[in-house]
Amino acid sequence: MLEDVKKDATQRMQKCVVAFREKLKKLRTGRAHTSLIEHIKVDYYGTETPLSQVANIATEDSRTLTVTPWEKSMVQPIEKAILKSDLGLNPNTAGTIIRINMPAMTEERRRDITKIVRSEAEDARVAVRNVRREVMNELKEMLKEKLIAQDDDRRAQEDVQKLTDKHVAEIDHAMAEKEKELMHV
Repeated sequence: MLEDVKKDATQRMQKCVVAFREKLKKLRTGRAHTSLIEHIKVDYYGTETPLSQVANIATEDSRTLTVTPWEKSMVQPIEKAILKSDLGLNPNTAGTIIRINMPAMTEERRRDITKIVRSEAEDARVAVRNVRREVMNELKEMLKEKLIAQDDDRRAQEDVQKLTDKHVAEIDHAMAEKEKELMHV
């Protein structure tokens, strides 16, 4: 029973870390990478569809992304979706290939993105702590109903705290990597 609680806590905390890493992928750094625009929604015959499902996205060089739609009729909607996104990118169309040049980032913009990264990291830490709180309440409830002994409860709480510390450290490590990548010119 306690093992199930710990396993559930581990999975939920890991999901928090994975969600944080996914958010980091969407933040723009100095280099061009496909995950920056994959999530952009395109109007595909009346349905909002992620760009990665209607086109091939590739990096041409460190500052250029290319988007090749699978259907010629999708060039305009893709272009419109990229312009509409809050990334501040300007697509250039040459036939059926859309090129997106990544402008160099200013120092001010790098600092703004660093603040966003720190805010997202704090949100992820809070999510992990919320999982810990819920699991601790579950353990208290089990102790109250005499489903587990006090020693088992204390041991389980220590294990949950170790899990929390481990996942918070993972979040901090990912945040530090992203900040280093951002500040690298």
